[in-house]
Amino acid sequence: MVNESPDARPRRRLRPTRRGKIALAVGALLVVSAAVLIPLSLTGSDEGGHEKERPQNTLMIPEGRRASQVYEAVDQALDLKPGSTRKAATAVDLALPDQAEGNPEGYLFPATYPLDGASDPAGLLRYMADTARKHFGADHVTAGAQRNNVSVYDTITIASIVQAEADTASDMGKVARVVYNRLLKDMPLQMDSTINYALKRSTLDTTTADTQLDSPYNSYRIKGLPPTPIGNPGEEALRAAVSPTPGPWLYFVTVGPGDTRFTDSYDEQQRNVEEFNRTRASAATS
Repeated sequence: MVNESPDARPRRRLRPTRRGKIALAVGALLVVSAAVLIPLSLTGSDEGGHEKERPQNTLMIPEGRRASQVYEAVDQALDLKPGSTRKAATAVDLALPDQAEGNPEGYLFPATYPLDGASDPAGLLRYMADTARKHFGADHVTAGAQRNNVSVYDTITIASIVQAEADTASDMGKVARVVYNRLLKDMPLQMDSTINYALKRSTLDTTTADTQLDSPYNSYRIKGLPPTPIGNPGEEALRAAVSPTPGPWLYFVTVGPGDTRFTDSYDEQQRNVEEFNRTRASAATS
């Protein structure tokens, strides 16, 4: 969620946004992210042109997972020593855009991938990046980036923030609009999700100390987009970043399940945050 007025100094949690989504809603993520089953074997055909044995298992990468989490999932799926896939990522050519500077964050496309006896980290990572490029290279994505006056890579970064911040698919377009509105007004994004990324956590609470963090991902202190995506967004978040919902909003807060409130009034945002805090305190004591 977005906290403050353009001139206000950071306060303690003026609007919790996308509460620890992964920690609190893993089950829901797994259901949602079963979206795409890549229907091809990672190993293709043998030298004689005969199709190899069908995959016996699959690896599911939910929307919004960070690269570090993808690496861990691959290690576990292939029964490898922890850190194996992270090491492979530094050596394999994923044909990433120049803006990425070799960082695959955002380009490990969430989907369900087949596994077989020949699957390895390099092959899986290439498959994920190839799948991402096919989605991100679509004409409507390029056209949307031009219309929004950002690069395709910036669009993926915005989609990753939307994925981390929005509670529902219907809210994603509004969250994307908040990002664009703040960029146009030269306001810091003030997104808790970017601080969570820097601190390698997922939480509801952002403290004043957190907002002073010395990190390029601290969107309270540094204006503009973070240097890379903060996770790997799915189709709905990408669609929202390409075609954000029209509106004047600059702030939002999720007061309760399915109740995310958007406004362009700082005073109204404060009232919404106060209601959120009351609701949360009540739930904690009941």
